[in-house]
Amino acid sequence: MTHTMHEIDRYADVRAALADPALVPELPAADDGPAGASVAWLRATVARFSSGEPHRRRRALVQAELARLEPAALWQAVAAGSEREVRVRVVRTLAEALGMPEAEAVAEAVTVVARAYFGGADAAADEAVAWLVAQLAPGRADEAALESVANRIGLLVQACEATAALVEAAAGGDVPLARVLREVPPVKTMRRVAARATRVAGREIAEGDIVLLDLASANRAHPVPLTFGAPPRVCPGRAHALALAGGLLQRPLTDFARLHHQAAPLLLPDAWDYASAAALAAQGFPAIGTTRLGVAAAAGLPDGAAATADATLALVRRLGQGSFLFTVDAEGGFSDDPEEVAELARRLHDAGAAGINLEDGRPDGTLAPVELHAAKIAAVKAAAPDLFVNARTDTYWLGRQEEETTDRLAIYEQAGADGLFVPGLSDPDGIATLTATLVVPLNILYTPTGPTLAELAELGVRRVNLGSLLYRRALAAAVTTATAIRDGRPTGLRPPSYAEVQALGMPDEMAQRLM
Repeated sequence: MTHTMHEIDRYADVRAALADPALVPELPAADDGPAGASVAWLRATVARFSSGEPHRRRRALVQAELARLEPAALWQAVAAGSEREVRVRVVRTLAEALGMPEAEAVAEAVTVVARAYFGGADAAADEAVAWLVAQLAPGRADEAALESVANRIGLLVQACEATAALVEAAAGGDVPLARVLREVPPVKTMRRVAARATRVAGREIAEGDIVLLDLASANRAHPVPLTFGAPPRVCPGRAHALALAGGLLQRPLTDFARLHHQAAPLLLPDAWDYASAAALAAQGFPAIGTTRLGVAAAAGLPDGAAATADATLALVRRLGQGSFLFTVDAEGGFSDDPEEVAELARRLHDAGAAGINLEDGRPDGTLAPVELHAAKIAAVKAAAPDLFVNARTDTYWLGRQEEETTDRLAIYEQAGADGLFVPGLSDPDGIATLTATLVVPLNILYTPTGPTLAELAELGVRRVNLGSLLYRRALAAAVTTATAIRDGRPTGLRPPSYAEVQALGMPDEMAQRLM
């Protein structure tokens, strides 16, 4: 029976096709040989070419493997590797991180398998599969063990090809990876086969028809690339692939940036003066933020009205005297001139700031034009490349639609943002949708009624801000204590001693004498 080939290249249609359960990955050719001995067997056993319950089970195996790996560690490891071919370095780094024996030989074998993985017969690739299975599951021939090892091999093969393609496209420049992924996607097309009749892009798709999805064309017409797929089959190794690419491209990863590429999200408490920042750092928080409201209120100025530029710079100069990492909230940069914003960012970085928050919300309750905010981000990265730019959109604060949020964030990361911040977003489905499409880490504002820190980590959030919560709680504690004393009630809260507070702003040796 002859089946029709349908080519789809419009963004909305490609996305709809990826989400259509009737369209499944093209099944590999049947393999009559022994299990664990050929590329055909491998393709028939991995999550990439599965659907339904086998896909869910196999995908879980891959996710469990990836959960053991910290992207920041992969970034550092591959950057420090020897000058070998890109594919070998990628696979060897992953194999070592996963605890596989003979990682160099594993890498060489995987590169051979990769040549035949997406189709075609290759005797050398079959031999390489058999060797890998014997190496990674010696003496274990039961079906569950073979399925597990097949998906470990599949993980290495897909990382090998996709990461190498990204590195090759980005080599020789400093264009943000988000822009490279949109303009030159490592995977340019995907093939699906109709498991049953369906309708896509106004076309009737018969059972058995082939659907060719042109991701490269679709991405050119939309700011949000489909590089890592779309729900429900989003690539689970997105963060790891980007970390490997960053390391191979020798792109710097500052100490502050590294905190955004770990297994657990960075919990960032926000201070309003030197003492509050130092006290939080003393409790082991690896980095501190500043609360916009707290800085403004402490100075007797309105928040969000571009009135605290001097107070913010003065605070940063004080915080820069400490030994802790910190990032500063600078509203919208206190100017609509990108060059003025860049100059402020340079001064903040010179004073010791490791990062900056730039928001697109305006004092009148509107959003800045997306092109203007993107220009600010690009100007800041040009003026202070090592400054971590956390680009904030106030779409959720202002009740805008989800699509505007995703479009703005995509444009901001393509302009060079290192992280993206969506205060007001607490819906788990909305968060999961964003983390499935973004390239850079997502920052969420913690709310007591929203997801827990553990739940946010499960959703893929990489940074959690406490915002003005600590400052507001501190005000409440001060007022509660004063009124309790006035009214003859017990205060309950044990404050730090005079000496403990005094010591926060002093060198260690002097502080020890006071304590």
